[in-house]
Amino acid sequence: MATVMEESLNRSLGSELFATSLYKQKQGRIVRQLTCLAIWLACWLGGWQLFEAMGAWVSPSSTGEGSNFWSLSRYWLPTTLVLAGMWFAYRLVNWPRFADFLISVEAEMSKVSWPPKTELYRASMVVIFTMAFLAILLFCYDAIWQLLFDLLGVS
Repeated sequence: MATVMEESLNRSLGSELFATSLYKQKQGRIVRQLTCLAIWLACWLGGWQLFEAMGAWVSPSSTGEGSNFWSLSRYWLPTTLVLAGMWFAYRLVNWPRFADFLISVEAEMSKVSWPPKTELYRASMVVIFTMAFLAILLFCYDAIWQLLFDLLGVS
C-alpha cells in the first residue's frame, strides 16, 4: 500500500493531465473546488481578453475573403485555450502533490478560531481609525516640511 501511495505522489503533472482518477476525492473538497473555480475564472477572463484583443488584430478586411480560418480564429482560439486551461485546473487540483497541499490548507483553516462579529467590528474600527489618524498626521508633517522648505527657499 505504501508503494502505491509513494508512486502516486511521485507522478509528474504531465502524466496527471491524462489520468482519469481523482486523488483523495473526499478530502479537502471545499478548498479544492474553490481553487479550481478561481483558476477557471482566471482562464475565462484571459480568454475574454484574448477575444477582445483579437477583434482588433483579426478583422475580415485584413484577412481577405479566402482566409476564413484566421477570421474565425477570434472565436476558436480563445475558446480552445479556455477549455484547455479549465481541464488543466481540474487535473491540477487532483495532482497528488498539490491536492495534499490543499487538503492540509483546509485542515489548518478548520483549526483557526474566528472572532465573533462584534469583536471583528471593534477590531476593524480600531484599524480604520488608526489608519485615518496616521494619514492625517503624515499629511500635517508633510505640510509643515513643505512650509519650512518654502520659507528656506528650497525647491
